[in-house]
Amino acid sequence: MRGRWRPFHTGATFFVSQSVALHTTPGGSITTELRVNDRIRVPEVRLVGPGGEQVGIVRIEDALRLAAEADLDLVEVAPTARPPVCRLMDYGKFKYETAQKARESRRNQTNTIIKEMKLRPKIDQHDYDTKKGHVVRFLKAGDKVKITIMFRGREQHRPELGYRLLQRLAADVEDLGFIESNARQDGRNMTMVLGPHKKKSEAQAEVKAEKVKSMDAKAAEKEAEEAEVKAYREAAQAVATPKKPRRRSENLDPDMEA
Repeated sequence: MRGRWRPFHTGATFFVSQSVALHTTPGGSITTELRVNDRIRVPEVRLVGPGGEQVGIVRIEDALRLAAEADLDLVEVAPTARPPVCRLMDYGKFKYETAQKARESRRNQTNTIIKEMKLRPKIDQHDYDTKKGHVVRFLKAGDKVKITIMFRGREQHRPELGYRLLQRLAADVEDLGFIESNARQDGRNMTMVLGPHKKKSEAQAEVKAEKVKSMDAKAAEKEAEEAEVKAYREAAQAVATPKKPRRRSENLDPDMEA
């Protein structure tokens, strides 16, 4: 068919694709691993001791020998320096501590999440209370909330209904959040953003503390119930009717030993 391109699996096509691949990834994959011990290919290095003391510029053979004598690793910490800076350290311990710090920083960082709640201008009281409850829960968790008023039909000609509803909601939750972005008309919708007074980390800490407090209260209540049951059983055993002594049967031979 004329005017239409068709791919041909020829040697030229393979050569072009291969050259593009070489161009996009020159030199292979990039690694962030530090060079250690025999992987350091320089004639001399600026050596730093395990305690941070400056040893000076030494040959790579001498640096490797000092590392072996101290039962440590020779790690290239500044490869772009002239000469490169190497340090004597326990590389396995160093990698473990670095991974622990990275994990701790990821755990402490907080991601701001924007929740969205949609309402209608003529919403009834029950639905409004339900929506407000969700907004309160989001703000307590430290998340921002985007409130969207959806207009339909003739409601678009009365934006004051949506504005009054947004102001009412903001006043109802003012102890938990504030108006971060004022109400504005966006086509058929009117939006407003509420921001929490507390940071995400503070809110999470409070939620965690409330959970711990609730668990402690449940454990104390369970212990109290167990103690009450135990006291009841002990009291029941104390007032129980004593058992009658077992009498000797009259049918037994009187000469038989008891």
